[in-house]
Amino acid sequence: MEGHVEPGAYKDVVLFLATAGVVVPLFRRWRLSPILGFLGAGVVLGPSGLGALSREWRWLGALTIDNPAEVAQLAEFGVVFLLFMIGLELSWERLRSLRRYVFGMGALQVGLCLSVTAGTAMLMGQPLLAALAIGAALALSSTAMVMPILAEQKRQHAMAGRATFSVLLFQDLAVAPILVTMTLLRPQAEGAASPNLLLTFLPAVLGVAALFAFGRLLLRPMLKSVARARSEELFVAACLLVVIGAGLVSALTGLSMALGAFIAGLLLAETEFRHEVEVVIEPFKGLLLGLFFVSVGIGLNVPLLLQNPLVIVGSAVGLVLANTAVIFGLGRAFGLKTRSAIEAALLLAGAGEFAFVILAQAMSQGLVDRAVGEMALVAATLSMFSIPFLAQLGLKLGGRKVQPVELPAEPGGEADAEPKVLVVGYGRVGRLVGDMLSRHEIGWVAAEFDSRLVEQGRRAGKAIYFGDASREEFLLRCGLADAAALVVTMDDPEGAETIVAVARALRPKLTIVARARDARHAQRLYDLGATDAVPETMEASLQLSEAVLVEIGVPMGLVIASIHERRDEFRAQLNRPESLGGRSRRFRREAGP
Repeated sequence: MEGHVEPGAYKDVVLFLATAGVVVPLFRRWRLSPILGFLGAGVVLGPSGLGALSREWRWLGALTIDNPAEVAQLAEFGVVFLLFMIGLELSWERLRSLRRYVFGMGALQVGLCLSVTAGTAMLMGQPLLAALAIGAALALSSTAMVMPILAEQKRQHAMAGRATFSVLLFQDLAVAPILVTMTLLRPQAEGAASPNLLLTFLPAVLGVAALFAFGRLLLRPMLKSVARARSEELFVAACLLVVIGAGLVSALTGLSMALGAFIAGLLLAETEFRHEVEVVIEPFKGLLLGLFFVSVGIGLNVPLLLQNPLVIVGSAVGLVLANTAVIFGLGRAFGLKTRSAIEAALLLAGAGEFAFVILAQAMSQGLVDRAVGEMALVAATLSMFSIPFLAQLGLKLGGRKVQPVELPAEPGGEADAEPKVLVVGYGRVGRLVGDMLSRHEIGWVAAEFDSRLVEQGRRAGKAIYFGDASREEFLLRCGLADAAALVVTMDDPEGAETIVAVARALRPKLTIVARARDARHAQRLYDLGATDAVPETMEASLQLSEAVLVEIGVPMGLVIASIHERRDEFRAQLNRPESLGGRSRRFRREAGP
């Protein structure tokens, strides 16, 4: 059957992909945040940019996004995937340690910023209900913009970053109650004082309970079953199902999709699949977040801004200043140092993505006049445009050095202060290496692609993660950047060579010890940058020699000395410049003593 392709149906997708291909490398070369590029591209490609000019120059229509509503709907998944990744990077211990900032500082921030903005709106002539709706919309900051900026600046583990995330988390929790409250306060609502209205929150409670039940009982077994199939495509599909499915369950019960995805991420954070899921989801998150920023730029109503520049720009500036003042005061009250409080305040000063949701509902229910709501949306969008600049200012004022945060270490996790040894492969050799490291009280983390071996290790309480260690993203997620050493124990010669090459490229001075099949394989590993390669045939021969010499009466001391001497001779032969081109010696020289 012949397929009929309409190029125009794919124009928006092609425009976005072309934008991503131009914006990201160009802005990174200029050392600017790509977020600014996506925002600007949204303004240019939207109906207020080239779309307005296409009426006179029709050819510009080919460079204009035709369906902003569809783009915005798809772009919502950017926030969903972001919250899922944030959940993966947390743990219950870390989240519990932040509860003071989440439910203390976060709750006060929403309440005070809402009150200040609502009071200002009332002074400007807005009725009480409209002022409360506007205040609620503009009190919430942008998780989608702030968290990627913190990650780019490597400030997410600084005290300001922790406080900022805590406030953003409470804001996400507050969205559902705000929307429900607005529904109850709409002019045509009846029986507002009825106790039965408490049942409005029941679906949300049941939805969260269902997510936790599914996560605890079914999520891990499902991923174990998928992992046993050893199909990368199937694993990607399962990860996407978890993210989107959790988001939809949350949305059906009245909560935001992003909150459901966050809960799913938290439930996966302490499983063996954590790092592999992070590697799989990262490309989707990056693309969808870029699309989200483009949709924010598209939403900027340029004609309305040009009609009321003083009112809208003044409102945006006033919002940023008011939020900065309130959050700075709260930061100081909750024990943040002055610089950290300033940094957090500037990061949270702008409005967020939920302003569009709340104001849209408020206008549809008649709580806010449409003209006023449109101007508030433009002011909110302008404040979001300012977030990357405010973040840069906060970075300068807050200082680049990350201050240590007093957080409890995760048992068996990567939160410990001391660098760990990374063991790739947890078969019989890997288990013995891990046992010896534990006997000498040296921390270690293992990576294994066989789900059965991972499950056995997890049952024994070991820190083992499922995943393909030949990918540099996975190795970095497992802690290669800070690892004290890498031990490759795989029984797959080609796989071991790939991992050694990738690790050496990432860490030129890292100690890499690799298991080799024989002398020829050991030479290849040395050539790829292994610090030491241990051939199985050589070690088996030495152990046999040791046993027979001891049994026939040769003193143990002499036997051990001769064994060490022969091992050194063998390694010297493998490290001959004529056999390896001198590369192994160069790697040893770079690694130092």
